[in-house]
Amino acid sequence: MSHYGQQPTAIEDEGSAIMREPATGAARAGLNIIMIGPPGAGKGTQSRALAAQLKIPYVPTGDLFRNEIAAGTPVGLEARRYMDRGDLVPDGTTIRMVLERLRQPDCRMGVVLDGFPRSVAQAEALDAAWAAVGQTVSVVLHMKARADVVLTRMSNRWVCPKDGAVYNKITKKPRLDNICDLCSTALVQRPDETSETQRVRLEVYDRDTAPILRFYEQRGLTRTIDAERSMAEVSSALQGAIEQLQRAP
Repeated sequence: MSHYGQQPTAIEDEGSAIMREPATGAARAGLNIIMIGPPGAGKGTQSRALAAQLKIPYVPTGDLFRNEIAAGTPVGLEARRYMDRGDLVPDGTTIRMVLERLRQPDCRMGVVLDGFPRSVAQAEALDAAWAAVGQTVSVVLHMKARADVVLTRMSNRWVCPKDGAVYNKITKKPRLDNICDLCSTALVQRPDETSETQRVRLEVYDRDTAPILRFYEQRGLTRTIDAERSMAEVSSALQGAIEQLQRAP
């Protein structure tokens, strides 16, 4: 049954089937964290650090799509048409790709999701898929920041094309100008981060993604984090939210 009392959709049924396909090992409930916030709020940097601390996989939807694009797959070619103009990739394509990743053995003890779900349909499909294997959403961490703040951040964001590390010339400068600290590769700005595309992405977020907060708030799963603070303060707030969750009976 969907969140609104309707019969399961074809997308939900397909998601359940993907997650129920045979895989080795017994299913156990893990710490499943969803990160939600506008582009430029720092989800990628904070999600990666949180996943490393908790020793669970970090699954960024954007990177999954970029890998498909680099490989020239049909999914990648379809995704690129939407991503280059700042739009969301259609639900069916996104759900199939993410759920295939989530059914891998390393995700059974938990995961940090960055960029999924981005619509209520995706959230309902995720619920159905996890329910099929005895899993559920543990917490939704909402990184909140104003549009002017995230637009400034995005205009100064650079990424490493080799390892995906993210830098910002205001909040997280590399040790050497335009060089990745981890692998010494030259940093680049993503082609989907022009000023026009950034504004479109924020409009899409407000229109399509924000309703997910209501979806999860009704279940008491959402914790709001002030993402305009320093990286250290945001990291501390995120860790505090997880520690509170872990202490709960």
